[in-house]
Amino acid sequence: MKRILAILQERLAKKEDTVLAVITAASGSVPRGPGAAMLVGREGLLAGTIGGGTLEKGSIEAGKELISSQASALRAFDLHSGGPEATGMVCGGSASVFFQFIDADDPAWTELAGRMRQALDAGRQGRLILRLDGSFPSFEEAKDRLHTSCLLSEDQFALPVLSGERAILFGAGHCAAALAPILHSAGFRVFVMDDREELLTKERFPAAEERICWDYSQISDYLPLAENDYIVIMTSGHVHDCEVEEQVLRMDFPYVGVIGSSKKTAVVNDRLREKGISEEKLRSVHTPIGLPIGAVTPEEIAVSIAAEMIQVRAERRR
Repeated sequence: MKRILAILQERLAKKEDTVLAVITAASGSVPRGPGAAMLVGREGLLAGTIGGGTLEKGSIEAGKELISSQASALRAFDLHSGGPEATGMVCGGSASVFFQFIDADDPAWTELAGRMRQALDAGRQGRLILRLDGSFPSFEEAKDRLHTSCLLSEDQFALPVLSGERAILFGAGHCAAALAPILHSAGFRVFVMDDREELLTKERFPAAEERICWDYSQISDYLPLAENDYIVIMTSGHVHDCEVEEQVLRMDFPYVGVIGSSKKTAVVNDRLREKGISEEKLRSVHTPIGLPIGAVTPEEIAVSIAAEMIQVRAERRR
């Protein structure tokens, strides 16, 4: 959504009309479900995706037509290979797509897009309430961080506008440098902390929102943690890992992963037990970190960690 909003603001500044296409309902086998969104311009797709294939192609063509007619519309797509209004796909499902026309000459759209972008940039989130009769939508900021459901009634649909969960990488080594861009592309907001300033460069971590150089003894003094953060611990050694893990496990997070071998994990866990960390807390840690895909290189390990974090996020959102 952040990318969609950025492109939308550019188009509004250029006085170029667009259409926001959103899946509002789906049944059977479909590429993506309710809430999937994309932005369409006169030339075609600008940002986002509703699943690709002929469904997306047909929706892009519908969006271009609606820009020409300056209208919004709700349309149904049959994802079977035959039949009236069929897309030619064999998924065996159906989808409804709402096309919200965005009039670049209406200053209310510039104001609305600005408010949503400001909320996301500040780490807040909410819902864009789309009126299915095509009237002007509204934006409601969320009161809680898990404000992700799509509310559908006969005349409106609530599109989640999410800032993205924050991923805190403790350690800026090879695996962290490989992991950061993957997490960023998957919608996480990446923060990196390390005590080695030479590793915390813009060149190594271009996708990171913040790069914090400090020791690991008092994390909260320099990087206040929030209950929705995803924690990845991969410092330069088990001493620092233990130092970070002790502080983290005195709080609750949806994901805590620690890199290292079974032997290292056993040594660190013994030290954490001595510091009063419970068995329940130790069992909650994802270690060895990542899904078991036989990863060896930093890039492969990064893929396995990102996949595990996405899996946890998906379960938590459900």
